[in-house]
Amino acid sequence: MTGQPVGGVAVKAFPVARPEARLLVPALMFIALVVAAVASLGTPLITSVATSFHVSLGSAQWTLTVALLSGAVATPVLGRLGAGPHRRATILATLAVVVAGSALTVLPLPFAWLLAGRAAQGVGLGLTALMMGVARDHLPEERGAAVIALISVVSIIGAGVGYPLAALLAELGGVRAAYGLGLVVTAAALLTAWRSMPEAPEGRSAHVDVAGAVVLAAALLLVLFLAGERNLWSRHLAVAAGLAVVAVVLLCVWAVIELRGTTPLVDVRAVRHPAVAGANLAMFVGGIGMYLLLTLITRYAQTPHGAGYGFGLTTFVAGLVLIPFSVLGFVAGKLTPRVRTRIADPLLLAGSAVVVGGGFALFAAARSDLAELFAAMGVLGFGVGGFSAAMPGVILAVTPKSETSSAMSFNYVVRSVGYSLGSAIGGLILAAGTGPGHLFPDDSAYTTAALVGIGAMAITTLTSLALARRRSSETNPYVRCTHPNTGDSMPKGYWVSVYRTISDPEKLAAYNKLAAPAVQAGGGRTFVRGGRVVAHDAGIAERTVLVEFDSFEQAVAAHESAAYQEALVALSDGVERDFRIVEGID
Repeated sequence: MTGQPVGGVAVKAFPVARPEARLLVPALMFIALVVAAVASLGTPLITSVATSFHVSLGSAQWTLTVALLSGAVATPVLGRLGAGPHRRATILATLAVVVAGSALTVLPLPFAWLLAGRAAQGVGLGLTALMMGVARDHLPEERGAAVIALISVVSIIGAGVGYPLAALLAELGGVRAAYGLGLVVTAAALLTAWRSMPEAPEGRSAHVDVAGAVVLAAALLLVLFLAGERNLWSRHLAVAAGLAVVAVVLLCVWAVIELRGTTPLVDVRAVRHPAVAGANLAMFVGGIGMYLLLTLITRYAQTPHGAGYGFGLTTFVAGLVLIPFSVLGFVAGKLTPRVRTRIADPLLLAGSAVVVGGGFALFAAARSDLAELFAAMGVLGFGVGGFSAAMPGVILAVTPKSETSSAMSFNYVVRSVGYSLGSAIGGLILAAGTGPGHLFPDDSAYTTAALVGIGAMAITTLTSLALARRRSSETNPYVRCTHPNTGDSMPKGYWVSVYRTISDPEKLAAYNKLAAPAVQAGGGRTFVRGGRVVAHDAGIAERTVLVEFDSFEQAVAAHESAAYQEALVALSDGVERDFRIVEGID
């Protein structure tokens, strides 16, 4: 099968057979939607929880915060477990924890048990990255990319689905009825996963770095706590600043642990790759802006008319404002995989950031009519949907298949922190715009917050454009390759196939035994280099195989031989993508 030229370089792709279950794609979508919707249940129920459990609004706010905290802590751990051989068991066990937590939220137990249940529900947020790993392993490349994009979008719009439903059930049957919805759908998700989740490819190993997990958990706990405690910043600035310094120190310690460890929780070297680092920076700043606008619109809609602005909507009706966000976000997620065949993912990120900035501009300029809020929310949803759908493509382009869950889990932690900071920044700006003795901020405070959001999206756009320029200059991450023995650049006229393998010596030996004769018959040579990346700037130090040929025809003859196909089976999950044979250009 011959692929399209990449940057003027001829490419030949050789597909590797992958199993595809009939129910796999809808199952992945359903599970991603459920865990996102259930984790967001706390948002519309804060007032109801405060009333039902006779606690303050600040205490009730923890029903949302604790879910975000547990999700942020669990995500990198689950991402690492999902990169190993027990991914199916990890998914089922995690969903079982979510179901147990959902049961705790429904039972007539004290408030502390409700918080425990919400924490267990939040753990499910870590499953989104695992769903992407399953799609990448068990679906053909093009379909897998489209499904991964939709999973990313579904994890965002899940909040828009859960919010109005939870609010309606809370009005009709109380807070327990609303949480009962979570129990039903999480149980259905567990059953779906049990019936449809395939086993991970053989030959992988995953060891959780306990020390790194503990330090990262402590750092994230502080970061998200500081993001959620706005009063701490306004009343005890020195304490908040001190805790922020501690969080930064912990993150630095965690990075050192990961760099020195043999089984890191997150491959920090991969995260430092310019494409991955740039994508995560765009996600962080963009996340701040996206959640800031979401917070502003929902709060503005619920502000009573007595404040001189606002619409005084009930929780349920305000939740309906999220419908355009969810619908247009899903539409953008469906369109993005088609558009990315013509437009590079970084450019899609930049375009989506501009769309979100347009939503801010619309909100800043026109919000006197409810229809204008719906329009701004729809624009936001379309931008967020496109951004979320394009993001995995940027990161996974330089990530081995075996590291999909781990790489995307880190991106989701970055997103969670960005969202939390966006909510906190919105609250701080509105608090600063609230006069003495007033319950609600001045209308101008919303305009100020919108201008801050426009600035955040401008930074996101510039970051994404920088990624696009870098990508266009490289054309293909496998074009510039170094010789595995000399370290010199491959000369022009050579054709090479570069891909990573697992580090299992037995599988590598089986590959070499079968592949070497086929390659030699085709007029080429095969090299193995351990511990050093051959592919240009790939950023991940795994054992790498490079096959070198004097001509494209020789390369095709070798790769299409039966012996070489057997070698691929022996290698199992070692192929990062379909084979790509490219001409060296240096």
